Amino acid sequence: MKAIILCGGLGTRMREETEYRPKPMVDIGGRPILWHILKYYAHFDVRDFVLCLGYKGQMIKDYFLNYEAMNADFTMSLGRLSAISYHAPHEEQDFRVTLSDTGANTMTGGRVARVKKYIGNERFLVTYGDGLTDLDLAAALRFHESHGRLATVASVRPTSRFGVMDVGAEGRVEAFAEKPSLEGWVNAGYFIFEPEVFDYLNTDESCILEREPLERLAAEGELMAYRHDGFFFAMDTYREYLQLNEMWDQNRAPWSRPQTSVMQTRVTPRSVRKTA
Repeated sequence: MKAIILCGGLGTRMREETEYRPKPMVDIGGRPILWHILKYYAHFDVRDFVLCLGYKGQMIKDYFLNYEAMNADFTMSLGRLSAISYHAPHEEQDFRVTLSDTGANTMTGGRVARVKKYIGNERFLVTYGDGLTDLDLAAALRFHESHGRLATVASVRPTSRFGVMDVGAEGRVEAFAEKPSLEGWVNAGYFIFEPEVFDYLNTDESCILEREPLERLAAEGELMAYRHDGFFFAMDTYREYLQLNEMWDQNRAPWSRPQTSVMQTRVTPRSVRKTA
């Protein structure tokens, strides 16, 4: 199973970092946030990735082209018979990474559609290149198998940016909660898709995954939500970048220790999948 990671956005809300590099290359604990997402998926034996590149995509290509040299000791033989020998292999030996330039201005749906040729006719995963979670992916896949629809999205409860107060009639604060969880559920950006989802997408730059494609899937009863009560954190601002680095530095990074259950690889035959 392959995981598509959307890496092409401009990251305009954290220009302190993204003016010089794409957001997926912004470091958390000395490693790009993209690396953390790959390692999360590898925890569940997903090691085949398709990266949808856009803004400053060449920097992501350079990172992977130089990955061996930057993550292992090596010996070089210079001259006419030049050669490189790497020592002490890193932990990402069996990763397969496809890097695809999906356009500088292409929206999320168009990016996914443009890498269809690398996915084939199989179930696939999609996420953004700036969100971290401890989601139990194995449990989410079992949920996806159980309902038989075309798409599953991980959902989380939103958290208020501000402290919330219960205020009495005379102005007395009766209760105070610092950044509480709010009612309802929101898109966490971790998707499980059947290949038929490509029928809802097109390669136009203007195709936004979260608009017409997901809205149509929902209207047709083909989109289900897996409720995740654990950790999720999207790095949208410079402040959130600092918060993630603080979590890592203090050894309290939930995404590095995902919730885990046994992975299920069985695929439900199309003839018995639910359609309503």
